[in-house]
Amino acid sequence: MRRSEFLRAVDDEFGARAPMLMGDLVLPGIGFTARDALDKGVPPRDIWASLCEEMDVPVERRYGVGRLEPRP
Repeated sequence: MRRSEFLRAVDDEFGARAPMLMGDLVLPGIGFTARDALDKGVPPRDIWASLCEEMDVPVERRYGVGRLEPRP
């Protein structure tokens, strides 16, 4: 997952709450907010997985999101 895909996935999943979640929610297991984790070089896929787990995103919405086109 690229950074741009991660940001698109966060916006698609959380909408208006995305900026608050990115900047205020400290993710367990990572120890940083999503924004800080990105700045520190944590892989976006790891941040996405942690964010989904913490926010109880259903499994069917965790994979493939953020991509402009589905993988073949």
